[in-house]
Amino acid sequence: MEEPEGLLAAGGDLSPAWLIEAYALGIFPWFERDDEPIFWWSPVERGVIEPGQMRVTRSLTKRLRNSGCSVTFDQCFSDVISACAAMRAQSVGTWITPRMHNAYCELHDSGLAHSVEVWRDGDLVGGLYGLSLGQMFFGESMFSTISDGSKLAFYHLNQRLLDWNFTLIDCQMMNPHLESLGVQPMHRDEFLALLASNDLSKTRLGPWSDRGSDIRPDIGSDVGSTLNACTESKAQEPWG
Repeated sequence: MEEPEGLLAAGGDLSPAWLIEAYALGIFPWFERDDEPIFWWSPVERGVIEPGQMRVTRSLTKRLRNSGCSVTFDQCFSDVISACAAMRAQSVGTWITPRMHNAYCELHDSGLAHSVEVWRDGDLVGGLYGLSLGQMFFGESMFSTISDGSKLAFYHLNQRLLDWNFTLIDCQMMNPHLESLGVQPMHRDEFLALLASNDLSKTRLGPWSDRGSDIRPDIGSDVGSTLNACTESKAQEPWG
């Protein structure tokens, strides 16, 4: 639709089948309440960045050296989602409803959704989460309770994906914060073309343990079989 721009469909559910198929087609869910239909979006302009292209300022460089923080992957996925939701609820409201929370935790349990956590003195002070398919990462949300906490998480995500030869990080929609990190706009047609060449068989299943940061972990089972198993059950169901 042109108004609201990018709205594609309403309805469906938030099962792994729906979510995997949607992200593989450049579509994501975004709605405000669990008692309303699920709205599915494919905006004309996407915010994207290639791993390794993050803009690292002098102040962030100092923060990376002297923050006193440690960074982990997939250590407390549910807590990261809760922190992202709480931060947005204090300002303009959040789309991370209990239903959304549970859906992405299910994807995490399936080895497809991942989190980055930033810790200081044993407290969770920053992080982000998203979905990984093929060699693309689809970011969902980030949070910070200290200066640059989310930037630290985003930096370490970039470095991890660069080491693993990922091709793109999808940030969904542009905003000033993402632009300050080096995220650039991309037209939907170009984004969909990149999606079409994204090899889903290279999806990394399972947790992204920080202990394996220097090792290319076993890719494991071909996610194609997972996709088939998920989508067979809804093959006859229409969008919307």
